[in-house]
Amino acid sequence: MNNLQTIRSVEGKPEYVLLPIGVYNLLRDQIGLALKSKHNICDYVPFEVKDYVDNPIALARIHAGLTQEELAKRMKVTQAYISKLEKQDKVTAKVVKKVKEAIDKFK
Repeated sequence: MNNLQTIRSVEGKPEYVLLPIGVYNLLRDQIGLALKSKHNICDYVPFEVKDYVDNPIALARIHAGLTQEELAKRMKVTQAYISKLEKQDKVTAKVVKKVKEAIDKFK
């Protein structure tokens, strides 16, 4: 674990550590339990993407672990089109179905 990248503050003190996603996934549950036990259970609110992302296209893409560019390739459209969809307040059921099919096709 000595190969982890440390991000330092302006003062030069270690502030963050970047973990490989595999390591993070292995530790995620333990991290959550440690945070809950360290803080009052009422004070601890786990991060949920759906609390911050309203657009169903963006939410589906994020949950699938895809970038806009990857989803665009799967749908045979441009990344700019995916970005446009994700900025819309309302998305049609037809578009949501196409996105779901593109995501599910490669599972």
